[in-house]
Amino acid sequence: MHLDVIGSSPAWPNPGEAHAGYLLTSRSGRRLLLDCGPGVLSRLRERKLFPLEAIVITHLHLDHWGDLVPWCWFQRRHGDEAGRPDLWLPPGAGDALASFADAFGSAGMFESAFVLHEYEPDTPFEVAGSTVRAVPVAHYGVPSFGLRVSGEATVAYSGDSAPCDALRELARDADLFICETTLADAADDGDPRGHMTADEARELAGTTRLLLAHRPVELGPTQAAEVAAPETRIDL
Repeated sequence: MHLDVIGSSPAWPNPGEAHAGYLLTSRSGRRLLLDCGPGVLSRLRERKLFPLEAIVITHLHLDHWGDLVPWCWFQRRHGDEAGRPDLWLPPGAGDALASFADAFGSAGMFESAFVLHEYEPDTPFEVAGSTVRAVPVAHYGVPSFGLRVSGEATVAYSGDSAPCDALRELARDADLFICETTLADAADDGDPRGHMTADEARELAGTTRLLLAHRPVELGPTQAAEVAAPETRIDL
């Protein structure tokens, strides 16, 4: 299995980069995308990383799901290239997307482009040859989930979160922990908290290999761990 970083910008885009999108590809070529923020679809097409078998969304902040909207038109015009991937959403998110479609698109647009599912917290589900478990994490009180993907390798992904025990457990004994590091200083966060610093991510990771994501380019490099960048590939 290998990981391709398609995008890893924070809520505002780093110059020339896409928002959240992390592609896992098995040795047999099965592709699973974790989050699909603005700019991700364009990068996938540019790099010819199709077809995808499934997409899993961690939460409904736009920088983590926004490219599902243009994906609907992509599928309508280029169905042979786009396919119709399984789309796994947080609990209740199907209704939220339907409301969005009614207000800003067309009824049924997401159902036409994807096979929709909603996962249950802490309940493993099978997708693209891997087992995925979604656990609630701390993100300003917004329903948000970290993911643990277990297949040919085990990858943990924080989504967006403040430090919490759920992430420590999620990362334990994984081959890779993709963790958001939006903040330079924990004092810059809100109340309740919703993001973390590189040092906090390092502490949560323990001995697990750490890849820092969702990090503003203005923060620069850090000694805490490798920082995700466009076209980063990690073999697992």
